[in-house]
Amino acid sequence: MPPIATPAVVIHAFPYGETSKIVRLATPGYGVVSAIAKGAMRARSPFAARLQVLSQGTAQVYLKPTRDLQTLAAFDLVAERPAMAHDLRRFAGASVLAELVLRCSPAEPQPAVFEVLSRGLDQIAAASEDGVSAASLASVWWMVSTLGFAPALSACALDGRPVGTGPAPFSVAEGGLLCQACARGARTRVPADDHRALKGFIRGDPTTDPPLTRRRARAHRRLVARFIRHHLAEGRELTALTFWEASPWTGTS
Repeated sequence: MPPIATPAVVIHAFPYGETSKIVRLATPGYGVVSAIAKGAMRARSPFAARLQVLSQGTAQVYLKPTRDLQTLAAFDLVAERPAMAHDLRRFAGASVLAELVLRCSPAEPQPAVFEVLSRGLDQIAAASEDGVSAASLASVWWMVSTLGFAPALSACALDGRPVGTGPAPFSVAEGGLLCQACARGARTRVPADDHRALKGFIRGDPTTDPPLTRRRARAHRRLVARFIRHHLAEGRELTALTFWEASPWTGTS
């Protein structure tokens, strides 16, 4: 049978033997596909350097439903996103997106997940120097929301009472903001500015007013990392998330 052609993003890759490479491809119609690119590490391979993590293109795959490992016939590059390779902050945030798709997305096809992955990577790559943190946070929260785990931000996560737009307690375990009546024991309190930012982030909007400071960006990273570990990770180690959360980024972003 001829190979199928599909849009794809390389979300994981590692050597196999001396000359080949195994890649995990996020696709809109087939979910995450594992495939071997035979001879990809040879000097004259037609794959050349196309199979870098976070690269996007059109993959041609010999797809057999009875196999866990498919065969990659070709990969035509569409978006290389070179900004990722030259800025560790961008690469770290984008890697969290890829890790969420690889480790936490359902096995069945999820076109919306692929769309958010692709648009989120573009958003992080195109962000200004001062906007990288907000672009990464918005893309990660957007993916969390698309995977079905959006936090409650307009009504109490426990009793559904409106919480307004001001500062409010946030419970990771309960899944969002709490009203004052339910707030006993909640350790995290989200200021009004960050409350507004979170509402934008879950829609993929990186706009913040005022702009994120380093301190606020660190607090936002800690919050979304805790939320992901509690609701999506199910005990799995998420190395990209740990690195992104803990790294002491410099600059205003």
